[in-house]
Amino acid sequence: MQTFIKITVIPVFASIALLLFYPIDGYERTGIKRLKRLELIEAGELKTTSPLPAGAMRSWEDIHLNLSARRADSVATFFTEDEQLQKDINVLFRGMDKSYSLSVLDISDPEKLRYAHRNETLGYQPGSVGKLAVLVALFTQLQKIYPDSFEDRLALLRNKSVKAGQWGLTDEHTVPIFDLEKKTLVKRQVIASDVFTVFEWADHMMSVSNNGAASIVWREALLMAAFGRDYPELTEEQAMAYFKETPKKELTDLANDVVNLPLRALGITTDEWRLGSFFTKGANIYVGDKGGSIGTPLGLMKFLLQLEQGVVVDEPSSLEMKRLMYMTDRRIRYAQSPSLKDAAVYFKSGSLYKCDRSKGEPCGKYEGNVQNYMNSVIIVEHPDNCRYMVVLMSNVLRKNSASDHLYLASAIDKAIRKVY
Repeated sequence: MQTFIKITVIPVFASIALLLFYPIDGYERTGIKRLKRLELIEAGELKTTSPLPAGAMRSWEDIHLNLSARRADSVATFFTEDEQLQKDINVLFRGMDKSYSLSVLDISDPEKLRYAHRNETLGYQPGSVGKLAVLVALFTQLQKIYPDSFEDRLALLRNKSVKAGQWGLTDEHTVPIFDLEKKTLVKRQVIASDVFTVFEWADHMMSVSNNGAASIVWREALLMAAFGRDYPELTEEQAMAYFKETPKKELTDLANDVVNLPLRALGITTDEWRLGSFFTKGANIYVGDKGGSIGTPLGLMKFLLQLEQGVVVDEPSSLEMKRLMYMTDRRIRYAQSPSLKDAAVYFKSGSLYKCDRSKGEPCGKYEGNVQNYMNSVIIVEHPDNCRYMVVLMSNVLRKNSASDHLYLASAIDKAIRKVY
């Protein structure tokens, strides 16, 4: 049995607000300018009314993969149901809507994993959780360009700047823009003339779940697949010419393969997780939709598991993707649970709702009466080495499920920790 050590931490408060990811000391490594602001805040050179949670203070060098010692083990060996944990999980859902689906894996002891589930093969519209597939696509193509040098891949992410164009339009989510000289922060929507490095676009996609950034990162992965080792020197003019001159069906097929084939390589089936459309209407000028999007708790858990094994692309890519999932600011929905305030969390949330007001029923933001998907994907690492992963998906109509996700986060945490 894993030994747990009691560690004293500083309590902080968490509330619904902007999410920011990647370790706060990552500016020199990544060139992501908003991280410099966090460094200055930590150093006391800038003031903030939003102190970082205790679990958000890890260095990028402190983030590790939990199952790398078991990278040769097949995925199927990890999904053996633990009888007691399954009983404890079943109790939590009594009286709750049947649409709640779950996959949970306790990895505290890598040699004795505990698994529990609920409707884990049921499919949902993944919403912004699908951006994880775009992240995998990006690192897959980087590996193809520089198969022998991860440092060259990082350098490309850090040094290649690309323009938003129509692909970045439109999205209500803002992005944080930090002026290094003036030390000022502006948050606004992406505009067509915006230029950021590929690393910064990836960060905008993950940190604030910007849809325009997701379409741009997907676009760049598509261009990497099309141009291969010529991509690093590709100009905006050449890229635009490619999109204008290539038949839309050919672009659609390639874009679909770029995000979905890496998932198939991980043994995740098309019914377990797939992405069929870009995240912005601007992208549809050039690329069409294909196959629809779906996600299941089991499919996404397969991804998290193999990420921790270090086999999503390769070990350094898996680790870098995990860093991009690391939350370094206030937390929402599942991650907002007070039980997790001292834990490091690697998190992606997604939602999609649709209203039909002709029904005369209550309907609003995150309270759709036709569709009301809310999904949470998280890796939790407590200071005492209790570690586990959860995928929670729901489609409860006419209700904002954020409070239920928060409740379940605390209850699941308690169920897992009770044996320790």
